[in-house]
Amino acid sequence: MATQNDTVHERLPVYKTRKLYIDGAFPRTESGRYITAQDYRGEFVANICRASRKDFRDAVVAAREAQEGWASRSAFNRGQILYRMGEMLESRRQAFAEELIEVVGYGREEAEAELDVAIDRLLWYAGWSDKFAQVFGTVNPVATSHFDFSVPEPTGVVAAFVPEHAPLLGLVSCMAPIVVTGNAVVLIVDNDAPTLSLDVAEVLETSDVPGGVVNVLTGHRTELREHVGGHRDVDAILSVGASAEERTVLETEGADSVTRLEFRPDRTAAEWRLEDSQSPYWMTPFVEFKTTWHPVGR
Repeated sequence: MATQNDTVHERLPVYKTRKLYIDGAFPRTESGRYITAQDYRGEFVANICRASRKDFRDAVVAAREAQEGWASRSAFNRGQILYRMGEMLESRRQAFAEELIEVVGYGREEAEAELDVAIDRLLWYAGWSDKFAQVFGTVNPVATSHFDFSVPEPTGVVAAFVPEHAPLLGLVSCMAPIVVTGNAVVLIVDNDAPTLSLDVAEVLETSDVPGGVVNVLTGHRTELREHVGGHRDVDAILSVGASAEERTVLETEGADSVTRLEFRPDRTAAEWRLEDSQSPYWMTPFVEFKTTWHPVGR
């Protein structure tokens, strides 16, 4: 006769709760709102947080507090941390590949290719960390008895609207050139697979990235763009794939505080894998050049 102990219970799977990534933590949105994320077939994937204006303000506060300490680290150390991001992404490549296949609709080969380039791109920018100032800094010829140097310094806090396509590689291609020079960034994600960006946040959390240096918000860019453009503590904005309306909003709202704006066209997943999607000149829009005059001793 069967007993209670003989009863077989089917185990329920444990689904991941998708949250925002602010100041090195994973809070829920203060608004309590959510977005239903779907895969390429239109099927349910997860409910994810819909970031609000308050969430963005919190992320900017965290970024501002973290930016000075991040910039004061040696360039070599920032490069080490970007390299660590690549290491951790490599260790989780199987999970990321499966998500690209199941959610975005990539084939196996395409998913592996995007992962390869995303990891390599992190390492590529890591290598530039202690060379950027050497290449772009200058010793200027002057007519007086002075040494005259121009050296790059980070702009500060950058808000970035990431690409709609290539959800992993597009995010990495925007984030890496911003943070490697000493900036802090708030990434605003409204793309083909927003859940994947939150998995990237887990990679960041285990890569020695100080809390607040990178913040990830999932939400609607049409809702947040006015607040991003008008925030007086945002020093620069990157917008990839901006519509004409979005460009006008950011230019109008950012004019009052003279926010630096960088607009780039979106690309296909295949185009993001090309070498021209990485360049040291992707770092220059997010640095300021400081020129110092020093008297020549006698």
